[in-house]
Amino acid sequence: MAHAVTAPGSPPARSNEPLNADSVRRARIDLAACLRWAARNGLEEGICNHFSAVLPERPDLFLVNPYGLAFAEVTASSLLLCDFHGNVVEGEGQPEATAFHIHAELHRLKPRARAAFHTHMPYSTALAMLEGEPLLWAGQTALRFYGRIAVDEDYNGLALDASEGRRIAESAGEADVVFLKNHGVMVLGETIAEAWDDLYYLERAAQAQVLAMSTGRTLKTVPEAIVRHVAAQEAAGRAESARLHLESVKRVLARDEPAFLA
Repeated sequence: MAHAVTAPGSPPARSNEPLNADSVRRARIDLAACLRWAARNGLEEGICNHFSAVLPERPDLFLVNPYGLAFAEVTASSLLLCDFHGNVVEGEGQPEATAFHIHAELHRLKPRARAAFHTHMPYSTALAMLEGEPLLWAGQTALRFYGRIAVDEDYNGLALDASEGRRIAESAGEADVVFLKNHGVMVLGETIAEAWDDLYYLERAAQAQVLAMSTGRTLKTVPEAIVRHVAAQEAAGRAESARLHLESVKRVLARDEPAFLA
């Protein structure tokens, strides 16, 4: 269930740094593309999940999808530009309540997390519902996440105030992926492309693991030395691969769903 955010309790943020229209436009297009492609891949849940990204030149402002729109409906211009007090600086509508309370605190407390994607995508969420470590080092795709995962063991209900957002931010530590037990996942990235790339491959890794576990046979895990080696190999080219991944998504969407650019 989604909830509308309550009225802001603080005045709008003020900054002498002007908005760079070209930079904002690029960020809007990138984030809208991620939301649309997530919808194509079944990674959203109704109108309850949310992606956000801090503006490159304005770390006090972030884009987020508006309350009430499905991922497949989002366009570049429909994204909301918000400050950390809950004020909408650009756009019509309001952010969903949990979107604001989680994402504002994440971006405020973790400046390196310039993009934050939260979903209840099915396979990753299934692993978040199990006791113990959610992701096992048994498939090549999973190995890219070695040393990059945190687990929030303490589900505490809906994030309808800033305290829950702070708690989730603290649980993330230096991780790029947080499994929120009994809830879903949060993926953090230094860029929109990197957050998208990790979100996509996290669900693919989780899907492969769930399918393997469903056979009832014992998983064959990779020796730790090899896990570390592959993780280092993945890290070396991850940023550029992520950029190219998102560019490919935008090309396909521009052909098939050009309305996302509006």
